[in-house]
Amino acid sequence: MKNRIVGFLVIGIALLIGIIIWIFNSALTTIVETSCSEGSTCPMWRTIETQNYISIVLMAFILAIGLYLVFFGKEEVIITKFKTIKAPAQQVQQKKITAENFREVLGTLDSEEKDVFEKIIASEGTIFQSDLVEKTGLNKVKVTRLLDKLEGKALIERRRRGMTNVIILKHQP
Repeated sequence: MKNRIVGFLVIGIALLIGIIIWIFNSALTTIVETSCSEGSTCPMWRTIETQNYISIVLMAFILAIGLYLVFFGKEEVIITKFKTIKAPAQQVQQKKITAENFREVLGTLDSEEKDVFEKIIASEGTIFQSDLVEKTGLNKVKVTRLLDKLEGKALIERRRRGMTNVIILKHQP
């Protein structure tokens, strides 16, 4: 949707450039008509023609970019570690963790993810990230990457608290 808006904005700019070109060329033509005594052989007429062609091609190029964005521009969703983009509920299909499917969820995790996940569960579903680093014996970077994976699988949620994060289990088994 944003690409279409940008496309319409670019088309508007192209039209504004077209109006400016027309006004400028009209004024320049009037100046050349009054100041050039040689008539159509005056070298300024060729300069005006060249300037007209260049400006029309430039305006057409900008207009083409705008039309492309309006009709063919695709939206890209960029998800970063620092910003969560929420999608409508029907697009996100998260499987709620229950006592019955808890073992199935654990089966999808590798050994380090499973260890971190079990430490979160053992701490009743809430633990500071710094405490998790101590309990697992892994370095901060490794724990952060494992938490990124668990958060990507919608198993946990991280919330900033002071100088550390609080890790919260999304669904209690």
